[in-house]
Amino acid sequence: MTPAPIIRFALKKDLDELIVLCEKHAIYEQATYSRIGKREKLEQSIFGEHPALYCLVVDSKKGLIGYATYMKQFSTWDASFYIYMDCLFMREGTRGFGIGDQLMQRIKLEAAQLDCKLIQWQTPDFNVRAIKFYKRIGATSKEKERFFWEV
Repeated sequence: MTPAPIIRFALKKDLDELIVLCEKHAIYEQATYSRIGKREKLEQSIFGEHPALYCLVVDSKKGLIGYATYMKQFSTWDASFYIYMDCLFMREGTRGFGIGDQLMQRIKLEAAQLDCKLIQWQTPDFNVRAIKFYKRIGATSKEKERFFWEV
């Protein structure tokens, strides 16, 4: 019997595999991706003196099969902190086995430890499978447009 995957915080040694997962995630969401400079930027953002990002990985016997990144942010309207989940991705062939649910539950636990009562995230409207998954675990959605403005 194969051991169950382990959800843990990323280590520096995971960066190369994490970048591969990020690229696969971008392709899955029909976006472009470049690996140029990612290792250095992710290393600083996750492991630097003042980390901006938390990163959980799903580690299996065959390597990393998924990841989620999140950060603590502040809501002016609610006058409280919340977790913004930037990414959640599982490799093809590993979806549908409850690992994503375990990953979400872990983020929920981490949010509680950071004294956050809310987790927010987004997914493309064409990602029907993810939308069904998020609704199944009890999440609700708001219709909004996301804008990008280059500096």
